[in-house]
Amino acid sequence: MAEFERHFTIQEARAELPALRETFAQIRALIAELERGQFEMERIQKLVSSNGHGSSNPEYGHLIGELQGLVDQVMQRGIQIKDLNRGLVDFPHWRDGEEVLLCWLVEEEDIDYWHTLEGGFAARMPLP
Repeated sequence: MAEFERHFTIQEARAELPALRETFAQIRALIAELERGQFEMERIQKLVSSNGHGSSNPEYGHLIGELQGLVDQVMQRGIQIKDLNRGLVDFPHWRDGEEVLLCWLVEEEDIDYWHTLEGGFAARMPLP
């Protein structure tokens, strides 16, 4: 029985790469802003504890919502996000009758690797 509903051919997965590159650029920008927000929140906590004044904009909920929306868009297409910061995704794929994952990092030009469902990134093997 298949673990995933949708399976990609190598060509279908490759066709997703331009949109994924754009989406991960947006994701990385949002993560960077949220990280700045975390730093700001830590600064505010220190100021509050010493009766100082906080930031004029400590609200970052909209950024979290936007980030979740981007993740949902990718996952609704059947693509598995494995690491947001690294831009690591897997595409369910059939290889010689076995359900496997095509593995891609946003910095890579093409999809050149695959691994078993249990294998993960460390067990990546080159596509023939």
